[in-house]
Amino acid sequence: MAMQKVTLGKTGFVVNKNGFGALPIQRISKEDAAYLLRKAFDNGITYFDTARFYTDSEEKMGYALSDIRDKVIIATKTAATNVTAFWKDLETSLGLLKTDYIDLYQFHNPSFCPKPGDESGVYEAMLEAKQKGMIRHIGLTNHRHHVAKEAIESGLYETLQFPFSYISSEKELELVQMSKEREIGFVCMKALSGGLITDSACAYAFLNQYEHVLPIWGIQRETELDEFISYQENPPVMTEERWAKVKKDREELAGDFCRGCGYCMPCPAGIQINDCARMSLFLRRAPHSVYLADEWKEKMKRIENCLHCNLCKSRCPYGLDTPNLLKRNYEDFKTFI
Repeated sequence: MAMQKVTLGKTGFVVNKNGFGALPIQRISKEDAAYLLRKAFDNGITYFDTARFYTDSEEKMGYALSDIRDKVIIATKTAATNVTAFWKDLETSLGLLKTDYIDLYQFHNPSFCPKPGDESGVYEAMLEAKQKGMIRHIGLTNHRHHVAKEAIESGLYETLQFPFSYISSEKELELVQMSKEREIGFVCMKALSGGLITDSACAYAFLNQYEHVLPIWGIQRETELDEFISYQENPPVMTEERWAKVKKDREELAGDFCRGCGYCMPCPAGIQINDCARMSLFLRRAPHSVYLADEWKEKMKRIENCLHCNLCKSRCPYGLDTPNLLKRNYEDFKTFI
């Protein structure tokens, strides 16, 4: 069975079903990152996603891929909300990526949908960058349903990057269907729901049902990369067994839970919110020993230092009561130790 290809909306980019998410390569050395990026390319992966916000991820990507620049699709992002910051980000990204153009430049999780004529001026800057040949296509990434929907309906964006997995709700599925109808490329992040989905074959099989959806997998280990490469020759399919797994996971993960997106961070009290707020789920979905180590006990204990400043709550794109979620997870954690 041949590897499924994805056409990314009106961009015309045709890539295989595996995209490389380069957020995690921040955590490994330059040489290790370069090895993974090149191995991915050597095995047919051509879509690489990074962001100005991901510390040295762009630099590592430039180091690894600049000599094969014309053979890869590079997508990066700016979180700029004003014109000066936009141009600064773009120039920095081009320099670090060792390129004179970016294939897909995306607004990074803005709280509003940038449009011509709004007060920010950033969409006009995007158009100017495109006219100058510095970028080729314009996209938007988000975690807020209403912003994503507005971006699709606006007709201003060629791609939307949004969380989508088999535990997503009907609201997310609506965005997937809308993007298909309007020929907007749907780039799927959080396909493993930030680590809560532990069966990547099941996750892959679910997404393989949507021909226009491109999942980008966050990769920092060779074993992870090998797993996704193996699916290129033998793509997992949705069997009855896998549907049963999906159903069970959906029941277990129904309701308000932290997706681990990290927009609540940093915490002034030093709490690792995006992991600690999911501890109850981790304890039930992964080997206990991992999360009961001294390192995690120390991280969870920091919840006692919560300032109740509600900064995390105000930043959460899913509207979660984060301080309460942390408290509940800490109480549950203490029953295991």
